[in-house]
Amino acid sequence: MSEYKKIIESVKPEMERSVEHFSEELKRIRADRATPSLVEDIVVDCFDQRLPLKQLAAISCPEQRQILIQPWDKNYIKDIVVALQKSEAELSPAIEGSAIRITLPPLTEEYRKNLLKLLSGKKEDARVSLKRAREEAWKKIQEMTQSGEIGEDDKFRGKDELQRLIDEYNKKLEEMAERREKEIKG
Repeated sequence: MSEYKKIIESVKPEMERSVEHFSEELKRIRADRATPSLVEDIVVDCFDQRLPLKQLAAISCPEQRQILIQPWDKNYIKDIVVALQKSEAELSPAIEGSAIRITLPPLTEEYRKNLLKLLSGKKEDARVSLKRAREEAWKKIQEMTQSGEIGEDDKFRGKDELQRLIDEYNKKLEEMAERREKEIKG
């Protein structure tokens, strides 16, 4: 394998991580349907520890716009409610016996617009991350060309391959964002 191909292969994992991170961010953006991913990573302060909700309770969605949280220990209920109320998700939890129920209101047009702006910002962050990885690889290829480790032809092949790679990952981001956008728009 030529040297420029090794450099390109070395940036693929970083690009994959960027796409995976974007995918995780998308799960936290509310659409019209409730999902456990909206709340499972909310951090709860309890017993002098900070734990994600998914480690403290079973989370399910019995209906399209409801989330049911069943703590494994009733002592967690108040701490979970406080964490949910403080979260960015703007949730209104209700205690029902030994469970917590969240009913998501229908999305207003203004809230949908805000969610679409948030989605756009997250997509742009992911694109910038991909671009940064490409620039690092291109810099390494140029340095190797200057030091004589690779020739001019390989330099330009490397540039073309990097562009194809970035186009492929940008397309993945775009497809993921389009799917989520359709879900938000309802």
